[in-house]
Amino acid sequence: MFLIKKLENPTQEEINCILDIWLNSNIEAHSFIPKDYWLNNYDDVKSALPKAELLVSYDLETITGFLGLIDGYIAGIFVKSKYRSLGIGSKLLDTAREHNNKLVLNVYSKNLKAIEFYSNNGFKKVKESIDLETNEPEYQFIWTKK
Repeated sequence: MFLIKKLENPTQEEINCILDIWLNSNIEAHSFIPKDYWLNNYDDVKSALPKAELLVSYDLETITGFLGLIDGYIAGIFVKSKYRSLGIGSKLLDTAREHNNKLVLNVYSKNLKAIEFYSNNGFKKVKESIDLETNEPEYQFIWTKK
């Protein structure tokens, strides 16, 4: 059973765990982007974490995944590889939807698993663009509360 909670005042250990999940998940999910891109953005993400609302999944004391949210924008849902396909991403997303009327996110067009996940969870593709940092095509998805 996984517990989802909003992380208030995270410890350095929790931040390090979240950053590890972020880095490894991005490298695994985005083989079409050089690993150095994620490594070079690590410090930027580390400095942005305190500004984000962090919804975190726990298995006892172990952080299994998280969702980063900034003003209704989902910066990402990330789950440790050994905990994937257990419903953690859906539970994190459900928790975010409970407290928001609208959620927006961007997904690389080559990340087919993420596109399927968000589409199956009620998000609609509304825009296509090119991510200027990676030069990769991406889609913007929006979910609105009914």
